Amino acid sequence: MSEKKHYSIVRTIYLYIFALLGLIFTIIGTVRFVDMGLKLFVFTKAEEQQRISYKQPIAEPYQLQRIKDVQNDEGFTEEEKEIIREWLEDYQEWKENAEKIDYANIRRHQDASSSFSFILVGLPLYFYHWKIIKTETRENKKEF
Repeated sequence: MSEKKHYSIVRTIYLYIFALLGLIFTIIGTVRFVDMGLKLFVFTKAEEQQRISYKQPIAEPYQLQRIKDVQNDEGFTEEEKEIIREWLEDYQEWKENAEKIDYANIRRHQDASSSFSFILVGLPLYFYHWKIIKTETRENKKEF
């Protein structure tokens, strides 16, 4: 009989720990969502440093000018010169696209995704274990 009681205590501890974890995950996700909302609508300057640091000009590769000069060098075949021209065009296109990206917005989306996942995991975890706890508590009260 004491063995059953020991099992019951372990089960109870397990249920309370996982219900608590579910509640903690839900709280963390909710707090992060509230934080994002406050930064977006109330404290609009909170992300300004992040925007400024990402808007710094993209550093040119160290040898970019040398690559441009090599393009006109006679020691290369037309195929090699074409490869260099394509690389320079790709680099220029990448540079223009990188300047258009709003990194603060990307970061906000990443945070929203992880916050939402905390809530999606936390709520079912909490409700499932809390439901079992309440059911067992009701059954124990009926026995007495």
